[in-house]
Amino acid sequence: MKSHASLTTSAAIKTCVTLCLFTLLSTGACGKSDKDKGTGGKPPEATPVTTPVTTPAGPIEITIACGSVGHDYDTCKEGAEAWAKKTGHTAKPVGGPTSTTEVLALSQQLLSAGASDIDVLRIDVVWPGILGSFLLDLKAYSKGAEKDHFEAIIANNMFEGKLVGMPWYTDAGLLYYRKDLLEKYNEPVPTTWDQLTKTAKKIQDAERKAGQKDLWGLVFQGKAYEGLTCNALEWIASYGGGNIVEPDGKISIDNPQALAAITMAASWVGDIAPPGVLGYEEEESRGVFQNGNAVFMRNWPYAWALFEGEGSLVKGKVGVVPLPKAEGGRNAATMGGWNLAVSKFSKHPEVAADLVMYLTGFEEQKRRAVKYSYQPTIPRLYEDKDVLAANPFFANLLATFKNTVPRPSTVTGGKYNQVSSAFWNAIHAVLAKEKPAKDSLSELASNLDRLRKGGKW
Repeated sequence: MKSHASLTTSAAIKTCVTLCLFTLLSTGACGKSDKDKGTGGKPPEATPVTTPVTTPAGPIEITIACGSVGHDYDTCKEGAEAWAKKTGHTAKPVGGPTSTTEVLALSQQLLSAGASDIDVLRIDVVWPGILGSFLLDLKAYSKGAEKDHFEAIIANNMFEGKLVGMPWYTDAGLLYYRKDLLEKYNEPVPTTWDQLTKTAKKIQDAERKAGQKDLWGLVFQGKAYEGLTCNALEWIASYGGGNIVEPDGKISIDNPQALAAITMAASWVGDIAPPGVLGYEEEESRGVFQNGNAVFMRNWPYAWALFEGEGSLVKGKVGVVPLPKAEGGRNAATMGGWNLAVSKFSKHPEVAADLVMYLTGFEEQKRRAVKYSYQPTIPRLYEDKDVLAANPFFANLLATFKNTVPRPSTVTGGKYNQVSSAFWNAIHAVLAKEKPAKDSLSELASNLDRLRKGGKW
């Protein structure tokens, strides 16, 4: 039997590990790029809580990991405080990295330490297969609320028969454009990538001649991280180039359509997109566009509220449409979004689950949509007059969200992060002109085949 001192020391070490990980990853102090960062690790065995437990008497503090992109932290904090006021418990929001890759690394390391310090986790739509065995089954607490959400997202959040995440908000890649500049040069909103390339070049060159030397035609997320996987999958799917790995497990990335899509994107860098785009995440892209220095931008829907906010240099000048397609192809937007989950190491699972159900419920999703333009995962909110008054473009997005392109996380399961990492590094090498697209895609297919041991993921 361990002594009291030993148990106290063990708990202190876990707490220290948790806080150090948050500090290091949130400030980028680990010193690793997304290209060389590993994200392995399994938590120690623990008995997961599968049924509600008796709530301890008195107020309980629940720690929730919030995001750091755009209004993520503010809206998370506001929602958690509203729940605390309603229930009498307290909520402690904790910030984190902006990079989804770093958020996953942090989540895995916390679970590896068996830390109970974080009760509620944010999980990307592609993480249920990676983290599912470490998360609480929320069916015991949902009272059927999952039926109110998009069916595809709920299905995505199932892991071995367990509901390991409740949808918080959904996402899909969109094209933002400067309405004033397109009108000035009498150009229609592009519907194909070829049209976008030509229009971006025309307006960029003309505006630079007129004195706006910092204007670029297009910005997107080109850094070697999960965001590039989302961008590149949209290009490839719009060309009919498949889904990297198909639902039956077949590796499909090395094909002529994918080659054409990546070759097109590589041609943008240094021509209509700044060389620095190779280091852009969402916020860097948004900053360039919001400062008036880009004609087009690919980003998630959250950016709309920021563009229309007080002090924005592009307020009233921005339009939003589905992403372009290839000639003869289709519009394709990668499924994004975040869910809330409860760690099976939480000391207060019932209270933590109650916070999750509140934050993912109708009223809170409506508040987030009206105030911050976050996309609800409850379909009827897309017909809500208050939501549409605040976000007129939502009326045209319901079909987009129902027909998004999923990343191959379900078929590749726990290996998805390795698949995605191999993919984004291969694409980044092409964008950076370090490798020809044909060679890079061929090598990628071979690398993925080695990951798929024995023909199975």
